[in-house]
Amino acid sequence: MKTKLTLTIKKEVVEMAKRKASGQGISLSKMIENIFEKEEPLVQTSESELAAKRLLKRLEEMEPTKAPKESDKVALTQYLKEKYG
Repeated sequence: MKTKLTLTIKKEVVEMAKRKASGQGISLSKMIENIFEKEEPLVQTSESELAAKRLLKRLEEMEPTKAPKESDKVALTQYLKEKYG
């Protein structure tokens, strides 16, 4: 559960931070979370590295999928037979 907090920051700083976050395609809140969720907050991490970490985290949380009973070639042949007769 996320909790809302109130911070006192100069308006100019907030606007600058919002522009930077927007340029990265994320919200200011998400940008701040990213900064402090890093393993080593003093080391700069690129957006690509952050995206990769988020993807790995999501993949780890996902349920594994079961392998199909038939090969792709068999499934494609079956599909084409059904579609074209």
